[in-house]
Amino acid sequence: MENELAIRAMAALAQNTRLAAFKILVKHEPDGLPAGDLARLLEVPQNTLSAHLSILSRADLVTSERHSRSIVYRANLHTFQSVALFLLRDCCGGRPDICAPVLNSLKGCDTTKSKKEKSRV
Repeated sequence: MENELAIRAMAALAQNTRLAAFKILVKHEPDGLPAGDLARLLEVPQNTLSAHLSILSRADLVTSERHSRSIVYRANLHTFQSVALFLLRDCCGGRPDICAPVLNSLKGCDTTKSKKEKSRV
């Protein structure tokens, strides 16, 4: 990943509404969320949200797809993962002792399916 792409992504997330929108979209993966629902959850006008989603889209952090009369937005997890890995690899500079605390904190993340998902199987 190039510095410019990482800077664009981090700049897009460096605002409260955009960060909140991205976090909500991540929670709604893989289905995404219609723009109107996202605006209601964030309690912002749809035109304001549209401007924020445009910035996130230009940073390749969200994608959109038209479904009939609504537009469904999804988090682009690939870009987010690329930014996170870019930062970790570059900052650690081949010294695992620097990144060890970060990696250890991720061990507590639950990567198993949720109860709801398990009940569908």
